[in-house]
Amino acid sequence: MKDTFRIKLEQLSRRLVEVESLLSDPAVTNDMNRYRALSRERSDIEPISALFAQFQAREADAVGAQEMLADPEMRDMAQEEIDTAKADIERIEKELTLALLPKDPADERNIFLEIRAGTGGDESALFAGDLLRMYTRFAERQRWQVEIVSSNESELGGYREVIARIVGQGAYSKLKFESGTHRVQRVPATEAQGRIHTSACTVAILPEADPIKDITINPADLRIDTFRASGAGGQHINKTCTSRPASLSSAKMVARSIKTKHARLKCSPHVFWNANAKPRTPKKRGCANRSSARVTEASAFVPTTTHRAA
Repeated sequence: MKDTFRIKLEQLSRRLVEVESLLSDPAVTNDMNRYRALSRERSDIEPISALFAQFQAREADAVGAQEMLADPEMRDMAQEEIDTAKADIERIEKELTLALLPKDPADERNIFLEIRAGTGGDESALFAGDLLRMYTRFAERQRWQVEIVSSNESELGGYREVIARIVGQGAYSKLKFESGTHRVQRVPATEAQGRIHTSACTVAILPEADPIKDITINPADLRIDTFRASGAGGQHINKTCTSRPASLSSAKMVARSIKTKHARLKCSPHVFWNANAKPRTPKKRGCANRSSARVTEASAFVPTTTHRAA
């Protein structure tokens, strides 16, 4: 190992001890921003320091085995230990090299996953559903949480468009390179003559913005409209709704939906912002006594959220 590389690792080990000492300081624990920054720094340094400790331990094992070579009875065992230690040292050194590479600050954040059907008609919608199941299954293996934010289903069971929020440590670092166009060539379920079709979907991976420091949305710039349709009917119409694709059962769920849309707007404001657009006005549908909530930024468009009367 090069001397400069070793000096850098020793500095990180000393910094880890310093950070752990600061985290136990009451003055730091009272400052949540500083405490959060130090906690993230510790989580970044701790794996590197652990690898360096393993590297030093294997170096010490190799030196000890080298001293045992002078003993004829222990020579074979010592040589085997030296060979094993050298292999471990090379492996750990490669891991340390990768661990010291600069990281994207957004690597540990949650993400919004957007899948949109493209070329291929109904087959592309089916492919979008397959992609969603693939990412959902991968998230389950990583013990991440998956929440469907919005979806536009096709008649055959796929999706024209689906947006999901994935919550988990390192979600963006593991999925950020999935963004782009995905293409498949296969005999689809919609094909009766066995011909191979080509269809494509687009996948977008957007890191969730930090609500504390990244972007601030002034509540005065938001317009939240609640409205109730009118119509004849009895108690049953309070729970019957057929004209809206998304329905929520309580005001608490509406608040959570509004919070989710704020997060989407923060992580990708360029997707929704349109300086020349006018806020859309709610249209009454054929569902009576239904309450709904909508979030619209000034001169911008944010998707509609609706809920049933609690």
